Amino acid sequence: MIFYFSGTGNSRWAAQQLAKRLGDTARDILEPGGRPAALEAEERVGLVFPVYAWGVPGPVLSFARSLPKTDAFRFGVCTCGSEAGHTMKKLAELLPLQSSYSLVMPNNYILASDVESRAVIQRKIAAAEAAIEKMAGEIREKKPVYRVTEGAFAALKSGLVHEGFKRFASGTMRFYASDACNGCGLCARECPSKAISMAEGKPVWVKKSCCQCLRCINACPRRAIQCGKGTQKRGRYTFETMANK
Repeated sequence: MIFYFSGTGNSRWAAQQLAKRLGDTARDILEPGGRPAALEAEERVGLVFPVYAWGVPGPVLSFARSLPKTDAFRFGVCTCGSEAGHTMKKLAELLPLQSSYSLVMPNNYILASDVESRAVIQRKIAAAEAAIEKMAGEIREKKPVYRVTEGAFAALKSGLVHEGFKRFASGTMRFYASDACNGCGLCARECPSKAISMAEGKPVWVKKSCCQCLRCINACPRRAIQCGKGTQKRGRYTFETMANK
């Protein structure tokens, strides 16, 4: 069984690609039935998720804490734009892993920078497919592997910087919907943090913070959701819309 959390589709795709090669099932941890009651029948258990500010997203930490104990081969894959810091080591403190990987995927954090070019996106996906093929072979053979691109100052980034991100950069006060919003409600339905409600046909952020997956911004069909002024002129990224162009 391969469990995944995904904001804009990168980790979902990676989990599905791994599952296809291993003959396993990929399951969204936020879907009904996503949290298993038992894992005794599983030969291997994997967890695929994105890196947020060199750390593990809140929903993934919550899931890892609730995961039943198992003797199955356990592995983790974190998707990232370039480097992962000590993300996998932090996860392993909650969920001991036999194998850990990082997988470079297209950037989707448009609060910091614009989306990458189509050429860069296609190159990253092609490289990711090759990396997944290798991972699948190692996981099938239950090889203990730690292949994570941590980057420089990994401990600092996954420690002080990540904690700062959670405290000071996870607020929702700068999110809003422009006049382009047609009230479809997709953002409210899809928010993993349940931080958005609809009021008078417009989204309202009802929690002070969220996990910062940016699904609301990137998946909005009207490009109506913004965060401050920086996202107004930037592109949008979901795996389904950008990878297949």
